[in-house]
Amino acid sequence: MGISLDGLASGLDTTALIASVMQVEAIPQTLLKNKSSDIQSMVSALQGLNSKVAALATQATAAAKPGATDLYAATTSSDKVAATTTSTAKAGSIDFQVTQLAQTQVTVTPKVNAVVGWPYTTMTINSGGKDYTIEPLGSNLDDVVNAVNAAGAGVTASKVSVGGGEFRLQFAATKSGSAGAFTISDAGTAFTDVKTAQDAEIALWPGTSAAQTVKSSTNTFTELLPGVSITAKEVTSAPVTLTVARDDAGITKLASDLVSGANGIFSLVASKTAVSTTTNTSGTTTSAGIFAGDSTVRSVNQSILSAASLPVGTPPRSPSEIGISITKTGAMEFDATKFAAALAADPAGTAAKVQEIAGRIATAATAASDKYTGTLTTTITGQQSEVRDLADRISDWDTRLASRKATLQRTYSGLEVALSNMKAQQSWLTSQLSGLSSGSSSS
Repeated sequence: MGISLDGLASGLDTTALIASVMQVEAIPQTLLKNKSSDIQSMVSALQGLNSKVAALATQATAAAKPGATDLYAATTSSDKVAATTTSTAKAGSIDFQVTQLAQTQVTVTPKVNAVVGWPYTTMTINSGGKDYTIEPLGSNLDDVVNAVNAAGAGVTASKVSVGGGEFRLQFAATKSGSAGAFTISDAGTAFTDVKTAQDAEIALWPGTSAAQTVKSSTNTFTELLPGVSITAKEVTSAPVTLTVARDDAGITKLASDLVSGANGIFSLVASKTAVSTTTNTSGTTTSAGIFAGDSTVRSVNQSILSAASLPVGTPPRSPSEIGISITKTGAMEFDATKFAAALAADPAGTAAKVQEIAGRIATAATAASDKYTGTLTTTITGQQSEVRDLADRISDWDTRLASRKATLQRTYSGLEVALSNMKAQQSWLTSQLSGLSSGSSSS
């Protein structure tokens, strides 16, 4: 209102009185604010949990797909050749010899004086069976370089300083191997090929009557065996053996990562459920984590734990037999040594058990985190709706309290005015009575 009410007539601290009344009046709104804050904290915690569960669902779904544990790794008997695999790789072996590496053609001009410049007005590049006529804007060497690079002839040009104010133009194919071969001609210039276009070559089954040459425009030979590619680094003087075998390390990592992903959920729930004790000068305070007593979180945690630990296979066997077990704290444990032994004894059976566990975890995690129907998702959505409802109610209280404060200010202002008028009347009456008394004395 912009008017100070304090002490106009009564001398009372009316501002403090109104503030005290408003503090009491605002208690219901304060309770709503505290409730909203608590729910928002819970929403934030649930969103963090939901993100982890969704990530686990994605991880487990991938591990449960057909062929997910059908992993193979490729090795070579020489460090001069590297091998890589894809998901389609299968066990196998082959011998070969690298007889030639791929080259990209590089051609250079004679020395050209920068002052004199390029002496010819046109140049012809034949690349990929097509002629490209190059017509520089001028005799400046940069004009030649720009014209070649803009021609789209499969050749790039560079100006190379060779000292004494002289330069040589270098032309390089944009494709490696014989596919990038080109020729350059103009009147009177002798071009020199410093590197010829050349495909990489390997000889399969070298030294036998079945020997066969395979070429590649790069030093990589894709799908030499199904799902296996090799990259040659050097020519080899002796045959190289490529071996593709079951990738036990990859399968072990897949199982270990699955257990770690589930443990991430259990660890988060445990940390936000634990009871903590704080001691200070006021005494000891005990408080439970934000997830303590929450049935939804407890149900999600239990469903994932059950999915990871229930018997697998036919007949049903404990996952502990392949190194996956539950600890006393309710977490999962992965025994790599035990898993390796199980994998060596029964590769297919062990892999199948891992995929069965992955499938169950995927189902449980998806049921909790699905963006439309997940139990965690719907809980979060419901609580967010409650937060919005509380925000509306808190806003309504703002209007109500403002109105109440204005009413109190008017009331106290009216009281002050009434007291002021009464004091004025009292003063007038006192002066009148005093006058009457003085007149009586004079008579």
